[in-house]
Amino acid sequence: MSLDDPVILTCAISGVIADRAQCPAIPYTPREYAAEARRIVDEGGVMIHIHARRPDGTPSFEVEDFRAITEAIKAEIGDAAIINLSTGAIGVPVEKRVAYLREVRPDVAALNMGSMNYAKYSSRRRDFVFQTVFANPFDEIIALLTAMNELGIKPEHECFDVGHVGSLAPLVDMGVLTPPLHVSAVMGIVGGVPPTARNLAAMADNVPEGSHWGVIGISRRQWLLVAAALTLGGSVRVGLEDNFYLPDGTMARSNGELVAKARQMTEDVGRRPATVDEARAMLGLPERVAA
Repeated sequence: MSLDDPVILTCAISGVIADRAQCPAIPYTPREYAAEARRIVDEGGVMIHIHARRPDGTPSFEVEDFRAITEAIKAEIGDAAIINLSTGAIGVPVEKRVAYLREVRPDVAALNMGSMNYAKYSSRRRDFVFQTVFANPFDEIIALLTAMNELGIKPEHECFDVGHVGSLAPLVDMGVLTPPLHVSAVMGIVGGVPPTARNLAAMADNVPEGSHWGVIGISRRQWLLVAAALTLGGSVRVGLEDNFYLPDGTMARSNGELVAKARQMTEDVGRRPATVDEARAMLGLPERVAA
């Protein structure tokens, strides 16, 4: 990738950890997801990353919830954005995650590329707010890749450290993964790579040649990482899953506000946002069929 390439603007619409007590704009119902999707595409977002929730806001890995949310979004925006479903989970069997991929058939599905300690630390308390082991062993990665290959779904490789990027090579050699790849550097999680521009450059340098890459910055450090990715030639993800705040510290009133800021930053450094057709071509997805 280079600075001449257009920027794929992705939005992670909700996540599963935070709730409205923390940020009132987080969508819960399919109708609310659809309204946020409209705001995202109106501001230039071309890929929407989805974790499912039940209408009461609790996380869901059920087929019916992923189906209802995806159908509501498509009814609102048509094919104006690439649909990207999460497969990240703790304690949810691979078979359950494959079931909603098989039913919904998204364009893209996110795939966590390695195990790690996953935590949030409070310097005020000098203790962890929470901590767990986020297990993503190779056998589960391969099972999910096999299903994605069968279903024609493009994997997005979420890499929380440079070693996760390195784990792509054996999978390519095994033939379960075919370049060009779509790689995202996830930065800002305690237990993963520290969120600095130098570390992002190191991760980008290890992405297989010819692949598309972008950054996923967690918390308000997101904007520094967006700036770094834009100047290194990568793409960017924003959204209420990752960060609630605009660069000035104001809490975003919608996902659209976060996408609008990312679009502005893209244009300010002399690059341009990709259209949805350009994004599909960059990721090696099939062309849209005219209605």
